[in-house]
Amino acid sequence: MIEAGDLVSINRRLLVIAYEDIGLASPQAGQRTLAAIEAAERVGFPEARIPLANAVIELCLSPKSNSAYAAIDSALADIRSGISGEVPDHLKDAHYKGAKDLGRGVDYLYPHDYEGGWVKQQYLPDRIKNKVYYKPKKTGKFEQAIASIYEKITGHKK
Repeated sequence: MIEAGDLVSINRRLLVIAYEDIGLASPQAGQRTLAAIEAAERVGFPEARIPLANAVIELCLSPKSNSAYAAIDSALADIRSGISGEVPDHLKDAHYKGAKDLGRGVDYLYPHDYEGGWVKQQYLPDRIKNKVYYKPKKTGKFEQAIASIYEKITGHKK
């Protein structure tokens, strides 16, 4: 693709790889890939090959995780299949007259008022409240760290 001068396709593919294949295992790879793409676009060919080579090598050697995109695809599949539901009343907008009478915002727990910025309360509709979409992979240090937090607050372990 470099020989053909197809910078657009190269850039798109590299950025998709950074987020789809590397993902949460090394999220900084996405930022660095974008920086390499922007540099390549600014300098153009033939020099564009240099930042692109850096990005390619990093992406090849990075730990891999598709957990984020697998989670969103699973959630979207449920929605497209009609598996969803109403937002719980305590999460609905309560900033208007009569909202309280409708149960809106009643018993809402503001996460920032709690240690760690998280509080146990129902966020998903009743129909899917026990669904688990995010399934962490522990292939990279970043996802290991967020998986630890996820497991602590949800009790879900991989």
